[in-house]
Amino acid sequence: MGEEHLDTRLLAELTEQSQDLNSDALRITRDALTDFGQQEPARRWWQRGGTVAALAGGAALWGATRATAASSDDIQALQTAASLENLAVSVYTTAAGLPFIKDGNKTVSAFIAKTTSQHQAHAQAFNAAATQAGGKAQMDPDPKYAAIVKQMLPSIKTPADVVNLALTLEDTAAQTYTAYVSKVTDVQLRKLFGSVAPVEAQHRSILLAVQALLAGNMADLIAIPTDPAKLPAAAGSVGFPDAFYPTKNASPISEGAVQ
Repeated sequence: MGEEHLDTRLLAELTEQSQDLNSDALRITRDALTDFGQQEPARRWWQRGGTVAALAGGAALWGATRATAASSDDIQALQTAASLENLAVSVYTTAAGLPFIKDGNKTVSAFIAKTTSQHQAHAQAFNAAATQAGGKAQMDPDPKYAAIVKQMLPSIKTPADVVNLALTLEDTAAQTYTAYVSKVTDVQLRKLFGSVAPVEAQHRSILLAVQALLAGNMADLIAIPTDPAKLPAAAGSVGFPDAFYPTKNASPISEGAVQ
């Protein structure tokens, strides 16, 4: 990865763990969306191995029973969540095409590709729920953070710059979905947000660990096995700075709603 020669065996393991967590989250998400739809066709989609994308395309089959149950705030929250996921997909896709990423370490590229696919699945799930609730799918990025990203992109020159930008997006998403668990009115939507928030939080943890070692010129310690004696004292906690996940930077539910 350029001149940093990043040993990413630990990152590879964390990526696999992230995929496992995301698989668990999508299973919970499927159950929540099936219950949210209250229609057997949705359950049959999942039993046949359908994907979140199939769910998004088949939401109309579920009937309109949830439209009256979900509030307008619920719909806006789902649309804002989709907008954050759309932006994350855009940023990671752009990062994957940067020379120092594209031509760098294959493990890092694989991490970016896997994370991108997870954000795509989350966006499809949030949009499926929004349309089922009687709202419109949000296909655009969050306007507030899209403007921030546009301003930051010209200054992206190193892997550390990419990590810093990705951290902002992952933390915002995790804080937002954590906050929305108590803001939406439908219990299945609470389950939906509660299942996706930990995936974004784990993305953040991975990025915090990588950021700290890169900043300390200790990229060679991102390895299995590593030399524990050389690790900084904060190595065991840098990826988990909060006992309880904060929500002060959560996006308002109307921030990314379809206008």
